[in-house]
Amino acid sequence: MPTNITEFFLLGFSDLPLPLQATIFTFFLCAYILTLAGNGLIILTVSLESVLQTPMYFFLRNLSFHELCFTTVTVPKVLENFLSKEPSISFLACAIQMFIFFTIGVSECVFLGVMAFDRYMAICQPLRYTSVMSTRMCCQLTVGSWVIGSLVSLGQTSFVFSLPYCGSNRIAHFFCDIPPLLSLACTNTFINKLSVFIACVCGAGVPFLLILCSYINILTSILQIHSSEGRHKALSTCSSHLASVILFYGTAMFTYLRLGTYGSDDNDRMISLFYCLVIPTINPLIYSLRNKEMKMALRKLIFQRLK
Repeated sequence: MPTNITEFFLLGFSDLPLPLQATIFTFFLCAYILTLAGNGLIILTVSLESVLQTPMYFFLRNLSFHELCFTTVTVPKVLENFLSKEPSISFLACAIQMFIFFTIGVSECVFLGVMAFDRYMAICQPLRYTSVMSTRMCCQLTVGSWVIGSLVSLGQTSFVFSLPYCGSNRIAHFFCDIPPLLSLACTNTFINKLSVFIACVCGAGVPFLLILCSYINILTSILQIHSSEGRHKALSTCSSHLASVILFYGTAMFTYLRLGTYGSDDNDRMISLFYCLVIPTINPLIYSLRNKEMKMALRKLIFQRLK
């Protein structure tokens, strides 16, 4: 008979030795501060610099906002749990955390597809770029990504938290994620796992196909450019986005497309740690270090504030 569970315990890294826990706590704290600073600086720079008021930087600013939300929904609770003797989270708070986390995750998948479409229009359809990628269109695509993410997430969260839970209420993870919660349900979860697979195919697979098609066309167009300088300039506008796609999709899809073949707790935690903390921390570096306009705007903003 299922018990009426009102809270879960996030075990996180409690199974590790205390010195290693202290190291991981420091890593989480430092990475979170860097994420806030790096993505916050990109949002501020794009918002204030007139030279960056283009669709590409509009999308970059929104991607940075995604990254800020992605870490903020999990990391503060992780840091709190490190300092708590009873790292608990209420049933409702767990559901809310999962809903927000999955919303942002699916939304970012769609948004990376939108950014690929933007690069396709800029490189393959330059004469139509300004008319198609208007401010209104950029806003609609951005809002659409959030709507799709929230709808997919609402379905998955409702499905997971309508399951009967019995026995242990200890989640072998550092946040309320779908795979470890399904392992606690006292019923057959094959339908849930299948729904996660379908949601990933729709929410991540379709945008990935859009990205793939966009870059096939982009590569074809770049190969037709006779100037090596022109080819390099076109490639440089895409390289940062490609790096983000590879990092985010590679880890996130590996986690959620495995159905019932989840790996060890240690492996799952490390993979989740990578896409929900490491990637948001290094993305600002990827986009700023390889972008001449962004570097110039950052220098200008910093020097203005130092005067």
